[in-house]
Parts: sequence; structure tokens; C-alpha cells
Amino acid sequence: MKKRAGFSLPFSFMRIVLLMLAALPAIAQQLPVAQLNAGMHLIRAEVVADYETRARGLMHRKSLAQNAGMLFIFDDYGIHCMWMKNTLIPLSVAFIDHKGTIVNIADMEPHSEASHCAAQPVRYALEMNRGWFAARGIKPGTRLGGVPPKQP
Repeated sequence: MKKRAGFSLPFSFMRIVLLMLAALPAIAQQLPVAQLNAGMHLIRAEVVADYETRARGLMHRKSLAQNAGMLFIFDDYGIHCMWMKNTLIPLSVAFIDHKGTIVNIADMEPHSEASHCAAQPVRYALEMNRGWFAARGIKPGTRLGGVPPKQP
């Protein structure tokens, strides 16, 4: 029987390609991190500052660590809205002005396409596990430390 030349090379190459493709979601989730605080409460926030990463947000994540969140930095100062399409975990979102002050907080349900909007123009939104803000007594008017100041 004659052995096919080159059969094992393409097969090995395909295995390598498949392994690399399987690792892409983990690589894609490597986002910059900001250390924020609300009084004594520390927050490790992944930062999403461009359209693609803001659009993906926390979609398809199965969990979020206790004091972890996602800080959305918007290009413009305005009324921004959030929704939960393809988001598996319940979240609370704080809308934050250019000075780092929380304007309003909304609780959001997984898989919902209902809009949750800022009550006035904002530069940021911070998503945390649902109830995180309430459990710590963090309300509108609270100033977050570590949020980079931006002009409106």
C-alpha cells in the first residue's frame, strides 16, 4: 500500500488552527482594567472605550466576580442607554457624568432588549452584578474615584 504524501501535515496544521480558534474568545476578552472606588469599596472594571467592545459588553459571560464590573466610556457626552441582549447574568448599571458622579442606577434582567437610559447626559456607565450598588448603599450623587475626568 502506498502512503499518501503530505496527509499528516495538513491534519496537524488543521489541529493547530482549531486550537487557535478555540482560544480566540479568551484572547479577545483581554481588556484594559481600571481600579475604581466608591468610598471604601474597590472595583476592578474592565474598560470598553470603542464601538466594538462597547457593543459586545458582557454578552455571553456566565459570571462576574464579586467586585468586578465593566466601565463603558462613551465617545460623546449625552443620554446613553443600555440593554441586555445576549447577556446571561443580571446586572445593575450606574450612569456616570464627566466628573465621576453617579446620575442614576438601573437594574437589568438577562436577555432583555428593554432600554435603560441615563437620566441626564453622561460620559460613562458602570455595569456590576445586580444589587451591588444597593447592597453597599451607593446611590445617585456618589462620586467614584479612579474614573478618568473628561470634559462634556
